[in-house]
Amino acid sequence: MKKFLSNYKSTIILLVAIIVGSIVGIIFKEKATVLSPLGDLFLNLLLVIVIPLIFLNITTAISKMKQPKRLGKILISIILVFLVTSIIAVLIGFASSYFVKLVDEKDGELIKATLEEDIEEEETEEISIAQRTVNLLTVNDFSKLLSKDNIIALLVFSVMVGIAINMSGEKGEPFRKVLESANVVVDNIVKIIMYYAPIGLGCYMASFIGTFGSTIAVGYLKTFLVYLVVSILFYCVIYSIYAFIAAGKRGVIAFWKNIIPATLTALGTCSSAACIPVNTESVKKIGVPDDIAETTVPLGTSFHKDGSVIGSVFKIMFLVGLFGTSLATAGEIFGVLGVALIANLLITAVPIGGGTISEMLILTMMGYPVSALPILTIIAAIIDAPATVLNVVGDDASSMLVARIVDGKEWMNE
Repeated sequence: MKKFLSNYKSTIILLVAIIVGSIVGIIFKEKATVLSPLGDLFLNLLLVIVIPLIFLNITTAISKMKQPKRLGKILISIILVFLVTSIIAVLIGFASSYFVKLVDEKDGELIKATLEEDIEEEETEEISIAQRTVNLLTVNDFSKLLSKDNIIALLVFSVMVGIAINMSGEKGEPFRKVLESANVVVDNIVKIIMYYAPIGLGCYMASFIGTFGSTIAVGYLKTFLVYLVVSILFYCVIYSIYAFIAAGKRGVIAFWKNIIPATLTALGTCSSAACIPVNTESVKKIGVPDDIAETTVPLGTSFHKDGSVIGSVFKIMFLVGLFGTSLATAGEIFGVLGVALIANLLITAVPIGGGTISEMLILTMMGYPVSALPILTIIAAIIDAPATVLNVVGDDASSMLVARIVDGKEWMNE
């Protein structure tokens, strides 16, 4: 018992804080929002450290890879794993929402009526797909790399710096050592921030639960419940299968032993970016090599989001039911799946609001009115917590699969 408490003390404390916060939110409802600043303080501290953490983790991980073949193998494996697992997520999302009518006709009429209440349509500048891609991968000023709104551009820059250090050979060693030293310091800053985690997560959850019920109509509530069931099954079954494929029974045990802190942080903050420090540590404790963990988790935060992929499918299927759109042909079905996958790349790793660009893409590509944007925003808000959990924990499972591909079936023994 003493050994159990020693190993899981921090996890138990976080879990208790989440439960207490939820109870406070249920009891005091809107009054619980008075605790919101204490939750925001924790979230802000994590988001501030995210930018240097991503840069230092990826840059140092790649700069230490002295074998170009290993670097290439890791990156190719990451792309492969992200692609396959995202396709699995979008198929499960479609299968689970296709046979369930998310919006009843009566409730749908009430929701559509809100679109007629003088919603002003914002004029949006037409930008080509090529230009959007450029804007996603790069910025036109170095200072913009230091913003959480440009995490994908930061990832690209970090990879380039890591490769450049390797290319510089011995002359690049002093710079690499400085970055490694800075990485250690940043890791300790994260540890300091996590001392505040129980208070921050508890207050954040109390505020979230307190305001949760005030904006939900029947159709939204039904969507949330269906999504929640799918998320729980995906979390318990699919990720266990991934862990088993990666390392057998031992992998499953290691996976479930170490993912709870990342799960609770995701549940409490609703931010994949804020979970990077905790999640990277969880992946390392599972036994994934440092270079794979420190590359896969940050990349996964921007490019691999199982929860958001399933959420995008649910948003589309909600609109399909609301507007009575036909999905009779294979082309129409593949269109839904394709839009969901593309929209996933445009979701930023920050709490509620990070998917606005993605939601605009869904409306545009599916031909729905821009005035329907508030509907998607509400859906995003109510599924945000379980979606973030899948986004975060999916990177743990993916890291294990990448380790299996790169280092073989005995990777946990190494």
